[in-house]
Amino acid sequence: MTGSNAALSGLRLIAHPLRLRMLSLLTGATLSAAEIARELSESQPNVSYHLRRLADGGLVRLVDHQKVRGGIAKRYTHDSDSAEGMSRSTTGEMRELLSLLAREMTRRGESYREGSTHAFTDAHVSVSIEDRDLLEAATRDLGRRIHAAATADGDGARVFVSATLMLFETTGDAG
Repeated sequence: MTGSNAALSGLRLIAHPLRLRMLSLLTGATLSAAEIARELSESQPNVSYHLRRLADGGLVRLVDHQKVRGGIAKRYTHDSDSAEGMSRSTTGEMRELLSLLAREMTRRGESYREGSTHAFTDAHVSVSIEDRDLLEAATRDLGRRIHAAATADGDGARVFVSATLMLFETTGDAG
């Protein structure tokens, strides 16, 4: 994040249901506001507003311009490392994001494909600081791998997947 975008810093930028869905959609894709609006059944002005906020915050980047019906469509994508600057956030921002992620997981679960394979991990544990650092690096690496797989060209069959993995320190209270 740049200093001029201080008002857009922190997890609050992505702690909005539409922005989170837009980031997911722009992983492995380059789309304009009109294309995003059609895909998400949202109005183009609303999508354009949120897309500008994501771009100002450095979470999406402009890839190209395309002429359409007498105008210019800006096409954006989301890079896996774009949120690295958001690692320090307020407790309120983190709780807001976690609540949104829980709702988004529920929404995505509605499209679960019967009989599909899945991987699952749930943990609320104590680890060494060194292991925490390794786990954070592995979490970031998995995010990069997901982004790379989404952008990879190939002749093989493709499937849609959903992934949310967030590693964060807690007080230890599991209640």
